[in-house]
Amino acid sequence: SACAAPQGWAHAFLDHASPAVGSSLPTPPNAVTIWYTQDLEPAFSAMTVTNAAGARVDLGNVRVVPGGPNQLQVGLKPLPPGTYTVSWHVVSVDTHPTQGSFTFDVGK
Repeated sequence: SACAAPQGWAHAFLDHASPAVGSSLPTPPNAVTIWYTQDLEPAFSAMTVTNAAGARVDLGNVRVVPGGPNQLQVGLKPLPPGTYTVSWHVVSVDTHPTQGSFTFDVGK
């Protein structure tokens, strides 16, 4: 049918995240997980978490979650109160790259 949406134009966009985009948390999370609208290509998907000074506070162990091919996760060091920026760059299984960032607050 001419009305069918072309499957070749899909990108992996952020669907939701934990901690939530723009959220304020009373206690620091031990990981950041992002759910995307498409399955990811693990070899080309990355995420970093930085503090207000720009120093990385993630553990560098970014992975696509087993059993969750549309989820990207990274562990976090113990976070003091502050604002943190999550930056991500992913490639969906159909090879389209997307990127973005968001912040969350701890103990504010």
